[in-house]
Amino acid sequence: MRTSRIKIPPQEGAAIYHCISKTVNGERLLDSAAREILRRQMWQMADFCGVQILTYALLSNHFHILVLVPKTTTISDTELLRRYKVLYPQPTKFQVAKLDVLGKKLAADDEDIHAWRRQQQALMGDVSQFMKLVKQRFSIWFNHKHGRFGTLWSERFKSVLVENGAALRTMAAYIDLNPVRAGLTQDPKDYRFCGYAEAVAGNAKLRVSLAGILELTDWKPAQQVYRKMLFGGKAKPDTASPSAAQVRKIIAEHGALSAAELLRCRVRYFTDGAVLGGKAFVTRQLERHRQRTGKKPNAVPHPLPITSDGKELTIMHGLRRQAIG
Repeated sequence: MRTSRIKIPPQEGAAIYHCISKTVNGERLLDSAAREILRRQMWQMADFCGVQILTYALLSNHFHILVLVPKTTTISDTELLRRYKVLYPQPTKFQVAKLDVLGKKLAADDEDIHAWRRQQQALMGDVSQFMKLVKQRFSIWFNHKHGRFGTLWSERFKSVLVENGAALRTMAAYIDLNPVRAGLTQDPKDYRFCGYAEAVAGNAKLRVSLAGILELTDWKPAQQVYRKMLFGGKAKPDTASPSAAQVRKIIAEHGALSAAELLRCRVRYFTDGAVLGGKAFVTRQLERHRQRTGKKPNAVPHPLPITSDGKELTIMHGLRRQAIG
């Protein structure tokens, strides 16, 4: 049975989500050319939906996106039409004509444009709609390119609601280190398809986003702080992930993993935990979820054997198998 996704309604406030989606059967379908198309479409859909990409990692059989969904605000008709045009960067003659008609009807506020306006606005400011559009658009391109049909993705996307602060910084670093843990590079700045590399290459939006995650305003000091977080003070991150036995030994001896040790592991807390943050944040989200759905989640805040920025991290309890290894 499909469980309800834990989200903060956009009319109540901004929210940050770590979203993950895998290809069908985990097949390595996404070569460099496909990842480039997915990267472009990801930014395109973010612009249309009005969400902010904080960082991301695209791999051969899955992708991660850390996205900020802002609190709902009123969208002017001018902005609504601009965003709609984003969906058609190279419009056909028919689409150009349609856009002209829409512009005139919006300006005149015709009665028959109200339903279209509501329909488009319903696609904006929602993490589910954003991910749906990204996956649908890419599936259409991929199937056409390779002469295939049917589903490309194995299941609906996973999402983890992330608290701002220590949890967000740790989550961002975990995502940017995906290509390192996968053995694709020793330094994420050299992997084209991750947010940190794109920021280093000059993407202003990602530089602002990563600096904001670190509660800084300038990119240069933010990059220095972020690299220390990624590498644990070393020149490059360790490419070998510690075994489950090694992790248990560290926890037994020290009581918790450091952030640097944690980020070397494949940690299901960051993909299956549903909510990541401090105990108060997780408790609050569980209660809001219960009030919205009328159902009590079979979960309680669960402290993790890790620390970040000297703070304890917590998830929704619910991982059935060992979460670190």
